[in-house]
Amino acid sequence: MSADVAIAVKDPSGPDQLQEQYFIASQWQLVWRKFRRHHLAVLGMSVLAVLYLVAVFAEFFAPYDKLLRNTDLRFAPPQRIRVFHEGRLTAPFVYGYTTERNLETFREEFTVDQSQRFRIGLFVRGGEYRLWGLFKSDLHFFGTRDEGGYVYLFGTERLGRDVLSRIVIASRISLSVGLVGVFIAFILGCLLGGLSGYLGGWVDNVIQRVVEILISVPTIPLWLALSAALPATWSIVAVYFGITVILSLIGWTGLARVVRGKLLELREADFVLAARIAGKQELPIIRQHLLPSFASYLVVDISLRIPGMILGETALSFLGFGIRPPAVSLGSLLIDSQNVATLTTHPWMLLPALLVIVIVLCFNFVGDGLRDSADPYHQ
Repeated sequence: MSADVAIAVKDPSGPDQLQEQYFIASQWQLVWRKFRRHHLAVLGMSVLAVLYLVAVFAEFFAPYDKLLRNTDLRFAPPQRIRVFHEGRLTAPFVYGYTTERNLETFREEFTVDQSQRFRIGLFVRGGEYRLWGLFKSDLHFFGTRDEGGYVYLFGTERLGRDVLSRIVIASRISLSVGLVGVFIAFILGCLLGGLSGYLGGWVDNVIQRVVEILISVPTIPLWLALSAALPATWSIVAVYFGITVILSLIGWTGLARVVRGKLLELREADFVLAARIAGKQELPIIRQHLLPSFASYLVVDISLRIPGMILGETALSFLGFGIRPPAVSLGSLLIDSQNVATLTTHPWMLLPALLVIVIVLCFNFVGDGLRDSADPYHQ
């Protein structure tokens, strides 16, 4: 019998071997196999992987420091990368700007100056920085190779600071808030939801009443009240973790109800009764047997809650109650876009909002793919 099985496994003939591999594959292998067929989800995961890579090494990928000013080029429009100069193919470069004040509108007007040509290169030396606050370096992913040159692919803002560099550095805070916040909310949701669904009785009543109170309170006013309570003397790091904890303390309720419903369904299952008879305590049963039985659904729930956390931080910072200067997040970068007059004359100030949209869409695509793959046996 065992010899026949061994022959069947080694037989390279297609259908039988594929069918046997399908039956011996683990749950996560089946989920991954089905997830790869969801092209939008794979695209979203690839884009998010690139964004998180850039966020981790933000100082390296940003051509300038987030606080570096060029007061001669305030609200400069984005520069175009060009490869043709005077009809000849050249290395990538950008043209500089000359400014002139319009005597009717009293605004600075920018004109492309073809006499100023700044070459663009990869892995160039520029301003010094400390990667993660530890490693000192002046190597940047790209920049200009000409002394006194500048490259502002996303333009500059009201103080002459590079918008692209500020977006790259701001993405670190906004993206990490989603991960850290969801991790804390995941722990609280699984713990309290697990106790509520498994123990029942007065424990279930108390936890569910707390959940209902938190859900019934309007989210934005509650966020504003809690974030406004943060002391003004706190450091940037302390404010960052304070905002993350606030988002997590509010965001665990939905997951707790999902976990509670699953445990109410599974707590009388045969494998749970077997664990009880074997002498296992309640918390190990929840952690080792019940939660892993619907772990795929928890992964889907996490992927769909991360963009909610990012939008929460963006909303708080946009309203002035989130990350405080000199730190930057995608929400704080949008504060300048509150002025309609600014948007009509400087539309590139809305680029941080475009990145938020891309991040949320990618997380939703990944969540859809995980949701479809959560049950790999359903075609």
